[in-house]
Amino acid sequence: MSQVRDILQQGERFEAFIPGFLARAPQLEMATAVESALAAHEALVVEAETGTGKTLAYLVPALLSEGPTIISTGTKSLQDQLFFKDVPVVLKALGVRRRVALLKGRANYLCPYRLALHIEEGRFLARETAEQLQVVARWAGRTATGDLAELQELPEDAPVWPWVTSTADNCLGQDCPNYSECPVIQARQRAQEADLVVVNHHLFFADAALKGEGVSDLLPSANAVIFDEAHQLPDVAATFFGESLSARQITELGRDVLSEAGHTAADLQALNSLTAALERATADLRLALGDEGRRAPWQDVAHLKAVQEAVDGLLARLEELDAMVAPLQKASRGMDNCVRRSRELLNSLGRLTRAEDPAQVYWFENFRRTFMLHATPLAVAEAFGAHRARHQCAWVFTSATLSVAGNFSHFLDRLGLDQARTLRLASPFDFRRQAVLYVPENLPMPESPDYTRAVVDTMLPVIEAAKGRTFFLFTSHRALREAAALLRDRLPFPLLVQGEAGRRQLLEQFRGLGNAVLLGAASFWEGIDVRGDALSCVIIDKLPFGSPGDPVAAARIDNIRKQGGQPFRDFQLPQAVLTLRQGAGRLIRDPQDRGLLVVADPRIVNRSYGKLFLDSLPGMTRTRKLEVVQRFFRMLEQTSPALPEQRQDSDETDRH
Repeated sequence: MSQVRDILQQGERFEAFIPGFLARAPQLEMATAVESALAAHEALVVEAETGTGKTLAYLVPALLSEGPTIISTGTKSLQDQLFFKDVPVVLKALGVRRRVALLKGRANYLCPYRLALHIEEGRFLARETAEQLQVVARWAGRTATGDLAELQELPEDAPVWPWVTSTADNCLGQDCPNYSECPVIQARQRAQEADLVVVNHHLFFADAALKGEGVSDLLPSANAVIFDEAHQLPDVAATFFGESLSARQITELGRDVLSEAGHTAADLQALNSLTAALERATADLRLALGDEGRRAPWQDVAHLKAVQEAVDGLLARLEELDAMVAPLQKASRGMDNCVRRSRELLNSLGRLTRAEDPAQVYWFENFRRTFMLHATPLAVAEAFGAHRARHQCAWVFTSATLSVAGNFSHFLDRLGLDQARTLRLASPFDFRRQAVLYVPENLPMPESPDYTRAVVDTMLPVIEAAKGRTFFLFTSHRALREAAALLRDRLPFPLLVQGEAGRRQLLEQFRGLGNAVLLGAASFWEGIDVRGDALSCVIIDKLPFGSPGDPVAAARIDNIRKQGGQPFRDFQLPQAVLTLRQGAGRLIRDPQDRGLLVVADPRIVNRSYGKLFLDSLPGMTRTRKLEVVQRFFRMLEQTSPALPEQRQDSDETDRH
């Protein structure tokens, strides 16, 4: 018998904390499977669609099991949701005591050493940064955790953050004079003593690949690792099992050298000249890489004379800096750290520009003030498999979108989970009654130069019928900008456009206005939860095939072809299906939700592969007629909606 199933079926345990709680069959099935995997230290992959209550299904067995559990989320918002809301509710319902910790990456915590260091030099900072430094200093005197999320007075992109936080490069570790009061160290100590630790995927894989973020200290004693939003794992893992170098790392090294040199016998005039030359060499490479916003394989520019000269110049300046600071290495803990960093950056720049490993994709990104060089592995299955093999605990992977028409092969292959048990749990929502899928007639093919204009023209009566209340999702920022220009003077509803405000602000406006149209690209396709009448229509402009110009995707496609595979079938198509499922998942988030999903791309019905997309979407009523759409919205208007205060909390139904 399953202890977890018995507990969940005792609805009165949870009803006091989750009004209207009733255990659902898919939730019970998932909870039992997780309980079994934790007991046997097995790998389990669970696709739990919206409404199944997957959060409770893994939290109950995790909190009842023996040994520490690590839960990793795809976003910081879900991380906070679990720690501050979901876990306390489940603990109260279960009536058990467990130590729970929240662990974030070091960039989320105050570094007292760097704060003190830069307060001394405030006169050298820009005025805005110096003023923000004083705000941080006042807060530092009263915070108990050092978690920067507490400091609501400053924006997320405040220029002061790099000056008051540490990185893996500049952290002094145990040699730091502020080590005993370090918020990062204190957070890690709390995590090591906890029964359950909530982290996020970026932190988990940064540690798996590079060490030094605290998760590796937890894994040896962990009974289980549970990944929520697991569909993100292959791409996150690829980022961290590779290597990156940014212009910012180089310029920060120069600034830190100057900060530390003031306490040594260094020739400050010579050092100032050299760090200025280092900044110029960094800027020269950025200019040589071409236009702002460019993403391309390193091989596209490696042969260019300007790039070769810029790389050689930057390597030479780093070598000169290393030679100048090496004699000062023992002058201070901070200078010792700078010497180590200069050598690591020198070696990294050499590896990334020589581009010699055939298992890696070498590429670059160029921005207005910085650049990044990358080496990304073609595959992560072997590296992730080795990491799992070192830690013989239970590994649970769950998300609403892990399969393609019920087949998990694409996800399993990318992470090397060939021995994992799989479980697919369909949503309990009545999609045929709650939603309509509309594929418009007579639209041109997406390669048509007038495609976006045609889509906008076709969607205007749909948006009118929906009374606004629409997410308009795009596969490219170019199409988004074109649509925004076309819609700006033609809509009788508020228009919100990604890029014109922060994501959080746009969502708050969207919910508050109640009749807005929001245009969004990649970051709005997932992790967005708008329930109730504010969102009644989701429009997707094209089937979300990855850009053929993306250097990593292009290299993977080429590698699959070389190995005798079919890139479209094996990689591009399943990736697009999973992305479409994420976008479509924004529509129905609650048993009372009603709405229209529009896939404007005619390929979903006139190409043979379109059936795979359709078979992967929920079983909605389908139509190609505008009059059916208009009749659907008229019907919704005649149905009295539940008042917002009568509904469960916006996250309760799906999570619990």
